[in-house]
Amino acid sequence: MPIRKSADGRPQIAQVKPVAAIAGGELFIQGKGFAKADRPRVTIGDVVAPVVIGSDSLVIARVPEGASAGELVVASGNQASEAWACDIGFPIADSLHPVANPAVDTFGNIYSTFSGSRGQKVAVAVFKIDLNYNMKPFISEMMNATGLAFDRQGLLYVSSRHDGTVYQVTPNGNASTFVEGMGVATGLAFDPDGSLYVGDRQGTVFKISPNRQIFVFATLEPSIAAYHFAYGPDGYLYVAGPTTSSFDCVYRISRTGEVEVFYRGLGRPQGLAFDDDGQLYVAASLAGRKGVVRITPNRQAELFVSGPGIVGLAFTPSRSLVLATTNALYRADVGIKGRPLF
Repeated sequence: MPIRKSADGRPQIAQVKPVAAIAGGELFIQGKGFAKADRPRVTIGDVVAPVVIGSDSLVIARVPEGASAGELVVASGNQASEAWACDIGFPIADSLHPVANPAVDTFGNIYSTFSGSRGQKVAVAVFKIDLNYNMKPFISEMMNATGLAFDRQGLLYVSSRHDGTVYQVTPNGNASTFVEGMGVATGLAFDPDGSLYVGDRQGTVFKISPNRQIFVFATLEPSIAAYHFAYGPDGYLYVAGPTTSSFDCVYRISRTGEVEVFYRGLGRPQGLAFDDDGQLYVAASLAGRKGVVRITPNRQAELFVSGPGIVGLAFTPSRSLVLATTNALYRADVGIKGRPLF
């Protein structure tokens, strides 16, 4: 995008990256004339954003609590730039403990966990957040709820990393055992044929057929936290599972169980989701910058959302992005369609 012209010597914004952020995320603002008079000042709407780095051509600003989508302005002295439209995610639920992706049903209701520490019994294991962002208890009697996924019939499946059980849950919140013996059961995903994939973070990916036959689908390096799944439009199962490496990868597994590295170079990759164009979004860090990384089918990557503590994500039917941090949910109405990656 070209630098916005200014005939009066005001600061000029050329580009802001990434395209979206949540509170605590950092925006890289490129342009010129940012430090002509004194240290640059940044506002997002009517909220002042702390400046981490300020030079004449680059400002890094941290998104403050309370900032909302609006106009970003850089000022120096008594001169301010033209406003730049800024996508800022807003909080929709808190007092949660997600450890993986939230799940969204066909109506747009959002489901998220209060997972708790290993072996901790919590009052509510899964919450339901309706279209008005009212948060209500959905499942109570479950230990360490972890992965969430919907099948084609609209039933919710929840894994417990405590006892290796995957539960099937009706729309009114009644849970029953679907399969047992899944180890430290974390990631869940369905393929188009209705088979369920379950990740035992100790190194096994199970495939459960619609008639509940259990197969060992693939084996991977163990994860220090959890496996996270997304079934891709290309017929591969995509898997993230953070290890002790700071240069981790996303795997993909073919229909026949062959494992290959899809992309390497992420820090602590966790939740995964695909958009309608087949682009993969990963909760991870890239080159030390935390948030959500977008990876194209030809394996080019960039930071798409900036923010700390993001562990999972999901798209709503309206294509908004729901982001799960370690204790809250955010919604970002980012322009998924029509934004070129490079």
